[in-house]
Amino acid sequence: MKNFVRVMKALSDPNRVKIVKMLQHKTMCVCEMREALQVSQPSVSKNLKILEDAGLVEYKKDGLWVNYYLADGSRSPYAATLLGNLRHWLEDESEVEELIGKLPHIRREEVCGNDQRNLKLINRNIRI
Repeated sequence: MKNFVRVMKALSDPNRVKIVKMLQHKTMCVCEMREALQVSQPSVSKNLKILEDAGLVEYKKDGLWVNYYLADGSRSPYAATLLGNLRHWLEDESEVEELIGKLPHIRREEVCGNDQRNLKLINRNIRI
């Protein structure tokens, strides 16, 4: 029962559902998701951890990049079933349509580069 509740709780937040819907369309890094959702990086990271713990999302490191993608559902039959159903659910919701429409225009080289430049500026200012 714990696994079922974990999956259901993971999908009880609108931003987590949006993350799943985005990952149906492409593998993404945290910066890209932050840009699409217009929320903070810590918020995206926290939501990804919850989705990962529920067996809905996995990640793979590729150099400096951490790429998130939908899990195959092998860890949990509940996750597998809901991921399968979510492929067809909410596609005609205006929020989801708008979000998915943004994805082709979000380029990690641009949004992540800005984050890295901002971090360098912040670090430089702290040292002064």
